[in-house]
Amino acid sequence: MDIRTTPNPVIRRAERVLHRLNARHPWDHNGHFHRWMLRSLPPGAARVLDVGCGRGDLVRALAGRIAQVDGIEPDPQMALVAAERCRDLDGVTIRRRGLGAHAEMLRAEGTGGHYDALTMIASLHHMELEPALGQARDLLRPGGRLLVVTLTVPRTRLDLLWDIGNVLSNPLIGLVKHPRPVRDSVPGPSIPVRDPAWSYGELRERAREILPGAVLHRREGFRSTLRWQKPI
Repeated sequence: MDIRTTPNPVIRRAERVLHRLNARHPWDHNGHFHRWMLRSLPPGAARVLDVGCGRGDLVRALAGRIAQVDGIEPDPQMALVAAERCRDLDGVTIRRRGLGAHAEMLRAEGTGGHYDALTMIASLHHMELEPALGQARDLLRPGGRLLVVTLTVPRTRLDLLWDIGNVLSNPLIGLVKHPRPVRDSVPGPSIPVRDPAWSYGELRERAREILPGAVLHRREGFRSTLRWQKPI
């Protein structure tokens, strides 16, 4: 049973209660992992690619410590917002394109495989999994790191238990991070949304085939993380 989609009236009623509580004490599930991303960068990293940069939140955080940050975003509205928000930052370039197109462009220029790190927050599940992991691998220099925060779909009993834990912990994290209840929220630009097509187990299996030694963890906020370092 997927608690996100089941028609069970008790679960749906509980969902409405939790939704109201989450709306009054919201927290940024993606921004929550910025510190993990920054801590996980390889020492001396000078060039980083943020894939699916959205509004440019992580790009701005990276720009505070990385000399060259490239952000790519296929959605035209998000790419425009990111470019506007990052235009005052030195060493930052925002391009409207997907990972495949970016990898192809760098191969044509002969400049692929030069990134010290490649980051993805809630963008991997918008792409075809195997090609995206392979392209990310090829864009890294030897010793470079791939850092991913992603969503997965529950398929096993353990997935379901982890989902339930996230449902219950989500409002508690919101209360800690945002103790003052929100009265009126100002809507921002709509972020493209897509449901994940693969589970945590499927992600782990495919990642270990393409990225031997990849380390995966189930995390809070309905997220999972993947970290991989390209062999030297």
